[in-house]
Amino acid sequence: MTWEPVIGLEIHVQLKTQTKMFCRCPVGFGAGENTQTCPVCLGLPGALPVMNRRAIEWTILLGLALGCEISEQAVFSRKNYFYPDLPKGYQISQYDLPSCTNGIMILPTANGDRVIEIVRAHLEEDAAKTVHVGGHSGRIGGADFSLVDYNRGGTPLVEIVTAPDIRSADEAKRFLQLLRQTIVELGISDAEMEKGTLRVDANVSVRPAGSGELRTRTEIKNMNSFNFIARGIEAEVERQIGVWESGEDVQQETYDFDAATGKLTARRAKEEADDYRYFPEPDLVPVEPPADLVERLRSELPEPPAARIRRIEAALDLERATVLVTGGLDRLWEETVAAGADAVAAANVIANTVVGAGVDIDAVAPAELVRLVEARERIPRAAFDEAIAKLGDAGFSADSYVAQEALADTAELEPIVDAILEANPGQVAAYRGGKEGLLGFFVGQVMKETGGKANPRVVSELVRSKLAG
Repeated sequence: MTWEPVIGLEIHVQLKTQTKMFCRCPVGFGAGENTQTCPVCLGLPGALPVMNRRAIEWTILLGLALGCEISEQAVFSRKNYFYPDLPKGYQISQYDLPSCTNGIMILPTANGDRVIEIVRAHLEEDAAKTVHVGGHSGRIGGADFSLVDYNRGGTPLVEIVTAPDIRSADEAKRFLQLLRQTIVELGISDAEMEKGTLRVDANVSVRPAGSGELRTRTEIKNMNSFNFIARGIEAEVERQIGVWESGEDVQQETYDFDAATGKLTARRAKEEADDYRYFPEPDLVPVEPPADLVERLRSELPEPPAARIRRIEAALDLERATVLVTGGLDRLWEETVAAGADAVAAANVIANTVVGAGVDIDAVAPAELVRLVEARERIPRAAFDEAIAKLGDAGFSADSYVAQEALADTAELEPIVDAILEANPGQVAAYRGGKEGLLGFFVGQVMKETGGKANPRVVSELVRSKLAG
């Protein structure tokens, strides 16, 4: 039997407002433990919440970017559960009347656009952070004890819930990369997984390919990179297929994925809405955004990343266009091409060399980058790399770098190539036996011998001709 994954995502986005959702405590990453708290976010008796206007506006802005309907009235509720990281014993969250519903996100693929439904995007306060001490993984399993840092508690948090429309781990990864770029470009969050400002849970089930049924799902938590999310989904899909094919039933549980071992660990049975006992928050009025506010926010939306991918794809290909857009590199690429650079060459240099050198993209002068792109094959590699590394420096000029000439005289290069081939008879035999990927090894050895001053294209042609002889 052929199985089909059915995947839905729950994405939690911390908004980068100056203060928390219902109090005036500052929002920030890296402060000393329990230094950004007050009676409101600690849930002390008599402390009352006051809504953060900026957080509400940014939630609406995100909803518009996701094609959602903006509710004329949204209501906050108390979501009751008892964890150490929730000092009030409940979380203030939108439930049956969220701010944003019924959206879609377009995911460009090689087989056309995939439409991923956004069920809802609702606003809530974040829980505090539990730190598990001891053990090898930093998780509750095997920990000696746990501590709670309440700094994060009360931070504005938008939860985006997709329909189970995603059909592979790779598709989930690409969707999240595109969503993250959308969020970053709106300016409402840094959306950095390593800092916890973007967190993702994946709901996963499998079914016979071609069927429309929805089988029992499990939830995977605690994944802190897009690659780990994809790996976690793949591992759970494989596990569930094994369960069904053995004649057993998948149980609805929550799992942790350990990227170091590739293993899934069951933590608890997954809660349902009834377990939380929602009821309206009595201390907050409904959110009723004026129509003119919604239209003003709609007018502030940038061009969607998916649309830019399709537009740039015409000059490149889907993969390069996706890398540029989801990496926030397409503006520099477009300006560099407009200044005269070859489209493909500029994309490769920006996405690989410039990013690899850690250059501040916003500080790069496209006119100077054009000169380096054009000269990359005729100047020494060492000079090119040095120029790229300094590309973001104030007042950078490519003059001294493009004036250099790479060693391209075959008469000078031939003895070096001969010596390297003679010193590596095993690799020569392997290349001639079909392992043509070793060409890069020989070119690298020549570049090393010449201190990076040789022209790699000339070296490659010379090595290839020698090995063919």
